[in-house]
Amino acid sequence: MKKIYITLLISTCFLLSCSEDLLNLEPADQSNVDTFWTSEENAKSALTGCYQSLRDAYNGEGSWLLKLEDITPNAFEIDDGSGASSIARGENNPTLPLINSRYRICYEGIGRTNTLIANIDQVNMDEDLRTRFKAEAYFLRALYYHNLIEYYGGVPLILDPPDNNTQGDLPRNSKDDVYDQIHSDLDIAIQDLPPSYGAADLGRATKGAALMLKARSALYNKNWSQAIDAAQDVVDLQEYTLFPDYRGLFLLENEHNSEVIFDIGYQFPEILNNYHELFQQGNVFKSLPDAYLMKDGLTPENSAQYDPDDPYKNRDPRLNQTIITIGSMYNGSLVTGDELFADLTGFAFKKYTYFVDDEVRQRPSPNQSEINPILFRYAEALLTLAEAENELNGPTTIAYDAINEVRNRPSVDMPDVTPGLSKEEFREVLRRERRVEFAGEGLFYLDIKRWMTAEIVMNQPGLDKDGNVIEERNFNPNRDYLWPIPDREILLNPNLEQNPGY
Repeated sequence: MKKIYITLLISTCFLLSCSEDLLNLEPADQSNVDTFWTSEENAKSALTGCYQSLRDAYNGEGSWLLKLEDITPNAFEIDDGSGASSIARGENNPTLPLINSRYRICYEGIGRTNTLIANIDQVNMDEDLRTRFKAEAYFLRALYYHNLIEYYGGVPLILDPPDNNTQGDLPRNSKDDVYDQIHSDLDIAIQDLPPSYGAADLGRATKGAALMLKARSALYNKNWSQAIDAAQDVVDLQEYTLFPDYRGLFLLENEHNSEVIFDIGYQFPEILNNYHELFQQGNVFKSLPDAYLMKDGLTPENSAQYDPDDPYKNRDPRLNQTIITIGSMYNGSLVTGDELFADLTGFAFKKYTYFVDDEVRQRPSPNQSEINPILFRYAEALLTLAEAENELNGPTTIAYDAINEVRNRPSVDMPDVTPGLSKEEFREVLRRERRVEFAGEGLFYLDIKRWMTAEIVMNQPGLDKDGNVIEERNFNPNRDYLWPIPDREILLNPNLEQNPGY
């Protein structure tokens, strides 16, 4: 099912150009930037470089996907190689690899997009293609800045090609300033990006991707009306539908299905990841499977379907389609725990693995997975619409219809949300829905931070299936809602003010 990612992912003439200065950008096969911007093919390679920074973020232990999940009450990092467990334990510091890599990769991508935007008008090329390339770059720049401000707060807002003489000592702009620029960039991208592509260009940013990022950004910053409008625009494009099979949504053979709005492309044998091993390593905490309702839509304590001797029977079908539990079927066999990379908690993620329940499949060789991580999908548009509508207007028909559409996916078929809820009651239902719908997809961490519930749920220990403590957690509300600016950046630029508490 892999399509042509060659243009986006394999071209390297532009990508190998980075020096140790993360904002320095010079093509490997050209002497300087002036001579590089002379052909449409070079412009295409430059755009490839803009996407490449984003893919870098999902390599190396899936750092922006699984590692963000590991900070939450959903899971933990076994070896703390990225620093995710240090963050979860409240041991945040400016030297942690995850904190440093996120900052560095975002500015690397920003430098590349700024360079393309500033120079592509020099290129003798098809005008419509130039407009689209610029729109893709505006989308990517907005995405990189979004990924900065939601973790670090305000950061230096740089809109020109890299120049250490003018940019090396810039102070931080406010988060509001950067947020406004994100939405300005997205408005350009929304106007100029196509709603879809042919097979040769699958994986590129679309109008729907730009609208979905705008909706997510607005939701995270409590701009409810803007979030509603952007999410509704995604719906109104009529380009996307919920994929009927929730488990199948994340399988290799179904990539680019009707629900996927934007993903990161991998292709065997050139471009690979290790998601198959990472996601089934047995590091899911008990609190995640416990969060799933019973099939009748009730909590276990209120449902006649609950069996304490078989606590995960008769649950929301997404549980068995998301998580491997001991005693369930996986890869054609009964799970005993030996199937997990490390049977630490008795639970593991099923998403982003190659296996299904009722048939035996050959596992990929280590580090040979080519599954694409999904950044935006249609269910997020619906749940964004439901949440923002409830926050602005209460639980209206719009909010109920959106959340129920997600719950009514054929392979899920959960009951509709009980009508007549208060705004506060609907809010709690919606938050549970987001947690189980997006489990394993790296969204829950920012959810609990923007809901200001991290100081509650992150100050509880992580448990295995028997209730034993695997990891103690700690969250300081006076400090941990923001990550620190990396120490190297502070050393290089004394005008960067560190976040409080670090």
